[in-house]
Amino acid sequence: MSIKEHDFDFASMKDKALEQLRSGESLYGKNGAFAPLMKKFLEAALEAEMESHMDEAQRSSGNRRNGKSSKQIRTSEGAIDIETPRDRRSNFEPQLIKKRETILAESLEKKILGMYGLGMSLRDISNHIKEMYDTDISHSTLSSITDKIIPEIKEWQSRGLDPLYTIVWMDAMHYKVKEDHRFVSRAVYNILGIDRNGHKHLLGMYVSENEGANFWLSVLTDLQNRGVEDILIACIDNLKGFSEAIQNVFPDTEVQTCVVHQVRNSLKYVPVRTKRSL
Repeated sequence: MSIKEHDFDFASMKDKALEQLRSGESLYGKNGAFAPLMKKFLEAALEAEMESHMDEAQRSSGNRRNGKSSKQIRTSEGAIDIETPRDRRSNFEPQLIKKRETILAESLEKKILGMYGLGMSLRDISNHIKEMYDTDISHSTLSSITDKIIPEIKEWQSRGLDPLYTIVWMDAMHYKVKEDHRFVSRAVYNILGIDRNGHKHLLGMYVSENEGANFWLSVLTDLQNRGVEDILIACIDNLKGFSEAIQNVFPDTEVQTCVVHQVRNSLKYVPVRTKRSL
């Protein structure tokens, strides 16, 4: 099961996501832009669990697949309809979404979406999924689920890009995430570009422990390797060394400081009582 252009409209998803971000609507509920993506990931993981369950012992005992059943899963921001696989003997016990379970934990849904587009090793993703399950599962089941999800991630990460983008916004967002029973800081690098026809594209998302010019250099190199030959205007914050990193990869790009960051930087010099009156 793979997300292909003919059965999954990435362009519509991105346009809808941007529209909902501007309006403040939920991206994750039934009508959210990310709902189809969540549905595909959940169903891919459930299929992987069923494949692991249908081992030689099950087949030799006469057990077989028995179609699928529809199920509505409530998330923290809406409901999603999914199809879950069944077996004839009804002894398939999925761990991702258990039988009769109709509520998907908020932490689980965020982690599934968090894996999308993030550069993580096989070991990291395996640990990530194991933490999601909050239970000990067999290595074969974990590997089977990982094998289903990794192609979805890599396909999006490595997709080709246009040779030219007129404007590209590059910024990192910082989050606290739970890792090995403790909270650590992570930076998610987001790259949003406008092509020569005026259409917006999410070019990539990358994760690192913190934001730095050296990591941005690797991000820019990846964009170049995926087909980007030139960027007319790069809109960035005032991170030290960022402009130089852009010039190293795209020497003809005009670098501008984001207006939002310019305002924030200016406000640092405004007295607190004056800020309150603005």
